[in-house]
Amino acid sequence: MTITAKAYIEHENLALVPTLREIEDITIRVVHQATTDPESDTFPFVIECDDNEALENALDSDHTVTDYELIDNNSGIHIYYIGHADDTLLLSPALTSVNGFMLDAKTKDRGWLVQIQLPSREELHSVWEFAEERGIDCSLIEIHEKRSEGTDISFGLTDEQQEALEVAYKSGYFSEPREKSLSDIAEEIDVSSTAMGGRLRRGMRNLVSATLIDDEE
Repeated sequence: MTITAKAYIEHENLALVPTLREIEDITIRVVHQATTDPESDTFPFVIECDDNEALENALDSDHTVTDYELIDNNSGIHIYYIGHADDTLLLSPALTSVNGFMLDAKTKDRGWLVQIQLPSREELHSVWEFAEERGIDCSLIEIHEKRSEGTDISFGLTDEQQEALEVAYKSGYFSEPREKSLSDIAEEIDVSSTAMGGRLRRGMRNLVSATLIDDEE
């Protein structure tokens, strides 16, 4: 089976985030065909920005950028090769190490909206640990699992969120009146009430996002 996951990631040391936060009305997208080398620190980007001078001033002061080269420029759409500083945070090394790859990556709000493909949930967990160890704020939006027979099942949940929701449902946490408290169901899977509450909130949010909300929204 293969896993496709969509997530929002945020950290001040992620590639080009300082430029993103410096300029309003800017969109940056990675050109993926040239990002398969985990040792590379130079990547091509498509940048939509009407003010080229402001863009290059921001790139000059961006601590994640060592150098850049303008390849093409047409009506506010710029293609740059950009080199990253050594301390720039990138997911590509973690993805490549587990035979995964980036399907899409574009800036959103103050971070990056990424879509990745991995061999299984185990590799997804490995990439998640890589990000969390580096202090990257990760919000999983949805997961699609494609099984060997070709069926594509959308979960929108991590394993922990699915377990929390199943335990809460079976224990009567969602019943009216409520049959078990948050601390009761947290004890069943040996986590704190705070952690259980977080898993339930994120799980319900991801279920809604995966089943009811259009991707663009």
